[in-house]
Amino acid sequence: MKKIKLQPAQEEIEIGKIICVGRNYAKHAEELGNIVPENPLLFLKPSSVFIPSGEEITYPSYSNEMHHEVELVVLIGEEIKNADPKEAEDAILGYAVGLDMTLRDVQTKLKSKGHPWTLAKVFDGAGVVGEFISKNEYNYTGEENIKLWINDELKQSSQLKNMLTSPVNLIVYISTIMKLERGDLIFTGTPEGVGVVNKGDIITAEIEKCKKIETIVK
Repeated sequence: MKKIKLQPAQEEIEIGKIICVGRNYAKHAEELGNIVPENPLLFLKPSSVFIPSGEEITYPSYSNEMHHEVELVVLIGEEIKNADPKEAEDAILGYAVGLDMTLRDVQTKLKSKGHPWTLAKVFDGAGVVGEFISKNEYNYTGEENIKLWINDELKQSSQLKNMLTSPVNLIVYISTIMKLERGDLIFTGTPEGVGVVNKGDIITAEIEKCKKIETIVK
């Protein structure tokens, strides 16, 4: 099983479910011509997609349009079900920067047929995650900037407060659908500015207070 690291103690934690939230920033939904959903839009990735910062993303042969999506990733530290806001807050163990890489051409084709997005989201390297910072060290406010660069050119820039549903409220909602367990990761959605990456591109992403991540597409 794949593991992530939690700072500052360098604790290794086995990854469980990877739960992703779509359209959690209004401007991102708008740029893709999507309607903002009434409730958080959820989909899953297997832990096999995970790679740490510094490893390479392999471009799948069945796509010609891979997109970058920078996100805040929340690490769950305890089992919860039907959580209230306090229980949801207490269940957060840490935060990290993540990349939810998406095969946009594949996704668009699947959506047009009314099919799930799975094939666009589960290729190896489709989930890049940095080292997690303990919640006690992070002090989440929502004022933190979230940014992504391609070859040193800024592509995405926003603040976490622009999420339509906050991390705590996402946990409350998700826990009504499924049990959350220690090691589960929640990708909380991406802001506007998503776009194409090509082979050879260097992707750098950061969120204030988190360790910056970098990867290359091959």
